[in-house]
Amino acid sequence: MKMKLFLLSAISLIILIAACSKTNSNGGTSNFSVRLTDGPTNLAEVNVDIREVRVKFGDDSSSNNGWITLNTYAGVYDLLKLRNGVDTLIATAPLPKDVVKEIRFVLGTNNSIKDTFGVVYPLTIPSGSESGLKIKVSKKLNADLETLIIDFDAALSIFQTGAGDYKLKPVLKIK
Repeated sequence: MKMKLFLLSAISLIILIAACSKTNSNGGTSNFSVRLTDGPTNLAEVNVDIREVRVKFGDDSSSNNGWITLNTYAGVYDLLKLRNGVDTLIATAPLPKDVVKEIRFVLGTNNSIKDTFGVVYPLTIPSGSESGLKIKVSKKLNADLETLIIDFDAALSIFQTGAGDYKLKPVLKIK
């Protein structure tokens, strides 16, 4: 009788452990979010016009070459309002639980900076509205909710040319 009770307890324990540890890593979706933040700089504003956020999976054979456009909260974002732990949601979408290879920000033309004297200058972003700003990611989406925070380092990204124009060569970090 003790042996039957022991076997029944052992089988129940195995079933309980299997049920609790079951994960679905080969399917399903993950609610994926992209958030934006920034570090300190000596400018008053750094305004970036984000039109679209796209993610790329490893499959280049599909009609969209593996790119999926997220539900993007398009607008002009002052990166300097996103400092000291502050971030903002810029895009979200349910995505397959797969490996995200790249993220692309497609930018508009309303990009500018404001210096500490209040003077506003246009900010040129080479290829920003054509190919966008690309970030290599290689992140496996596993959880039901995945958030990726992009740290846009304005201090290292903006430089002034010899002609006095301001250009953006983005320095982006994933947190």
